[in-house]
Amino acid sequence: MTHPLLDLPPLTARRFAAIEDRVARLLDTRQDVLITQGEALLPLEGAIRAAAGPGTVALNVITGPYGQTFGDWLRDTGATVYDLSVPFHTAVRAEQIRAAFAEHPEIGFVSLVHAEAATGNTNPVAEIGAAVREQGALFYLDAVASVGAEPVLPDAWGVDLCVIGAQKAMGGPAGVSAISVSERAWARMAANPDAPRRSYLSLLDWKERWLDAGRTALPHAPAQLEMLALDACLERIETDGPDAVMARHRRAAEATRAGALALGGGLEPYVHDAADAAPVATTLRVPSSLTASGLVAAALADDPALPLAAGGGALAKEMIRVNHYGPDATESAVHASLAALGAALAARGATVDPAAARQAVERAWR
Repeated sequence: MTHPLLDLPPLTARRFAAIEDRVARLLDTRQDVLITQGEALLPLEGAIRAAAGPGTVALNVITGPYGQTFGDWLRDTGATVYDLSVPFHTAVRAEQIRAAFAEHPEIGFVSLVHAEAATGNTNPVAEIGAAVREQGALFYLDAVASVGAEPVLPDAWGVDLCVIGAQKAMGGPAGVSAISVSERAWARMAANPDAPRRSYLSLLDWKERWLDAGRTALPHAPAQLEMLALDACLERIETDGPDAVMARHRRAAEATRAGALALGGGLEPYVHDAADAAPVATTLRVPSSLTASGLVAAALADDPALPLAAGGGALAKEMIRVNHYGPDATESAVHASLAALGAALAARGATVDPAAARQAVERAWR
């Protein structure tokens, strides 16, 4: 049996390094970039376990479920952790970060999620990065959902550990991810006796066996198909232009928000302020008389491919996510999603105006 995805020649170290260089160009960074062979949770956890330990005092910002996970990992390392939680319908502010530093001047590590696709908010990383630099703390950023939908600039923002994944706004594979690492982050890892070594979580192993060795021999067999898919999605972004890709996501978010408000039926944006809303996905609150999971199930009955999902966990009752990212960052996907939600609402007795929603989307998309 032959198949275009089978019996491919091995991926060379030169090709692997060239794909890493493409990631670095996307992030406009001079930091070291590693492509890790797994979903983004691999470098997200690996970076925390490498850079934090019993002597670490961390500020962990929680604007969604991933922030909660990072706090758990930090505590597992023995770090002292101060959580800064804000309501999931908003974003954290730089002045809140500075206030936490004033209360706990010993803080030396800050963990933050750029955009929470699960809750639909995005945080002002440039301003927060300035506050973190003033403190002199190490800055760890989860940019998995934001990359491709909005700027991600580790060097300009003073981010020491920046993790990205390709499966959302980049429209690429989920099986590989990447991290940019500053020199001082490497130094922090090297000084940490508890940093993972001889482990799949070990970033230091990759540094020694790959980066420090001149990127001439891969430490182990790469995930070839995922690497080729990542290269293809990076090439597509370069061809379209990152600004055009981000503009498409921004229009999708603005159009979804405007269309949902015009549709009626009790839907309203979950994130209150449009400035705090993430371009990667729009979250909507459903009327208290309905459940989001039931409404989504009804909307997907005729077209299961629509980019709709109910919120996770406790949010499954009240929140709908319109995942207008990657190939679904289009006007047609927004129209179809709102039309399906409108039909589901109408079937439950809500008064909706699909024509007004369509017009609002068209106006926002111009």
